[in-house]
Amino acid sequence: MNIEVGTAPDNWGVWFPSDEKQIPWDRYLDEASEAGYEWTELGPYGYLPTDPQILGPELERRKLRLGAAFVFGNMTSTEQFALLEEETDRAGALTSALGAKFHLLIDVPYTDLFTGEQLRPPRLEGDGWKYFIETNHKLARLLQDRYNLTAVHHPHAETHVEYEDQIERFLEDTDPNLISLCLDTGHHAYRGGDPVSFMRKHHKRIPYLHIKSVDRELQTRVEKEGIPFAKAVAMDLFVELTQGVVNFDSFVNVLKEINYEGCAIVEQDMYPCPFEKPGPIARRNRKYLRKVGIG
Repeated sequence: MNIEVGTAPDNWGVWFPSDEKQIPWDRYLDEASEAGYEWTELGPYGYLPTDPQILGPELERRKLRLGAAFVFGNMTSTEQFALLEEETDRAGALTSALGAKFHLLIDVPYTDLFTGEQLRPPRLEGDGWKYFIETNHKLARLLQDRYNLTAVHHPHAETHVEYEDQIERFLEDTDPNLISLCLDTGHHAYRGGDPVSFMRKHHKRIPYLHIKSVDRELQTRVEKEGIPFAKAVAMDLFVELTQGVVNFDSFVNVLKEINYEGCAIVEQDMYPCPFEKPGPIARRNRKYLRKVGIG
């Protein structure tokens, strides 16, 4: 088992390129390094410096490496594809210049994160699903051909790939030579899935992990009351690895059984949050992962 452990700006409450509620980027890098992480994701493009001649030395002096960027956009809209392509190209150029291997593809939620208003149908069928798959393939080819990056689709709550049956369908309909999967243990559990059994079944398509957990009691309330996702996150829907529903002892056993090799990014959504909150949590999570044999 060879797992490279990292974190992400999201773990420090960062959702946007710029927001006064978010911790300054240099403090994020300082605290991520001090907590013992080896890798960082790029986060929203523009949060960390976008010039590799600036970002590279900033990472190097903190003994951090860049693992991946992501594109977060509407993968069902023909009108927005050019924007998606541009953003993917821009982030891909930056991360590949700094030695990254992966790039995450994330569909935008079909609801407004802050109001809960439904903006698009929650499930895609027919031509809508076909176009969604084609969009993922096109972006993955761009990343592979131009930058030698592996595209990993990130199933996410309130997007068109969130429940286990949708993830299974996505894996069946996508080219394994183009697209792999980022299994986010927290989002998977949030939608009632079992990340342990899913990892055992599909590990050959999963080179990249987001490690987090969810408060099941609060998740049940969120679903029952229709609480918007952003509000649920602010209520601490996602919790420390030792406190949530995901059975990480069993998950680690699976990783050992399959001799897993890949990246594991600790990512506990908590936007917005006090600047002093994320650092201690990140340190505790890193200490716990070492205890159970990850990194």
